[in-house]
Amino acid sequence: MHIQGPRIHGSKVQVYKVPTDAPEADGTFAWDSTTMVLVSIEAGDKRGIGYTYADGSTGKLVKTLLEKVVEGRAPFDHGSILQDLYRQVRNSGETGISSMAISAIDNALWDLRARLLDTSLVSLLGSVRGGIPVYGSGGFTSYDDAQLTNQLGGWAERGFSMVKMKVGTHPDDDLRRVSVARKAIGESTDLFVDANGAYTVAQALALAQAFAQASNVRWFEEPVSSDNLVGLSKVRARAPLGMDIAAGEYGYTAWYFDRMLKANAITVLQADATRCGGISGFLNSGALCWAANTPLSSHCGPSMHVHVCCAVPRAIHMEFFHDHVRIERMFFDGFCEPVGGVMCPDRTRPGMGLTLKEKDAERFLT
Repeated sequence: MHIQGPRIHGSKVQVYKVPTDAPEADGTFAWDSTTMVLVSIEAGDKRGIGYTYADGSTGKLVKTLLEKVVEGRAPFDHGSILQDLYRQVRNSGETGISSMAISAIDNALWDLRARLLDTSLVSLLGSVRGGIPVYGSGGFTSYDDAQLTNQLGGWAERGFSMVKMKVGTHPDDDLRRVSVARKAIGESTDLFVDANGAYTVAQALALAQAFAQASNVRWFEEPVSSDNLVGLSKVRARAPLGMDIAAGEYGYTAWYFDRMLKANAITVLQADATRCGGISGFLNSGALCWAANTPLSSHCGPSMHVHVCCAVPRAIHMEFFHDHVRIERMFFDGFCEPVGGVMCPDRTRPGMGLTLKEKDAERFLT
């Protein structure tokens, strides 16, 4: 049966810039604010929302794409709309800002379709599990020892079985900082580190051994740049037994993920539905992981991932990133708080279950 339904008769893009609650940095970048580009799409009496975390200039492209491609279309012709979006950005390139703009629109279309059917997104996608574990993520290299201890230790006290910290800004101090984190969380919580591509291959290999021996680190994310597949493969091949090598957050296309998997560069693939073509792109990455028998983890934006991660067989956990959690709690009714380190979609609410708290968000509009 072909579902036609009402046509898309309205859309809007809003750009919000939210200051961080403290200076933040990772191994290759420092920032003091986070920008969300929020898309609303209306059909009949329903409104779907989606978003990306991207530079504010992304909003201008989103507006153009909504006007040229999306307005007037049938939401259930989602696949056709998505193909036309990619055709529209052919000459400017499908990655970077283009992909993030399309991701926000795609996410809003998924939310709208589920709302038109009056069902939760996870039910529309097809549930595999009722909830997905999360790992607390922060531990910025700009934090002092007290901040690091309080944040990571707080997640461990809340029942999170995994936490992640940033490394790489000061390599000579990283082993000490990691030991501070291990002391804060105790021995029963898994400790992850993320270098954001800051190390050379030689540094990464040496530190992988040191992190594992001194602090039982179980996850080493982007020890070298994810674009350096030869180097990443070397690190994976010589990593300590039991240490996952993860990357993929900067992937925009299925071809990027496919190359990474075929290069044997990682043991866990990461994908981000606010960057990789939306929930549609995340499902593509899930299919690649199924074919490669490789686990999948989502990057950042927990509210945008909880439904799809509960519908993708190879998904193992989600990132509960400090900045995005702050924003999503402030901006949305329906934010799903983890219980015992597990985040569960609310199946009683249609779509992604999110409603924008416009009064609370308004002061951050740009």
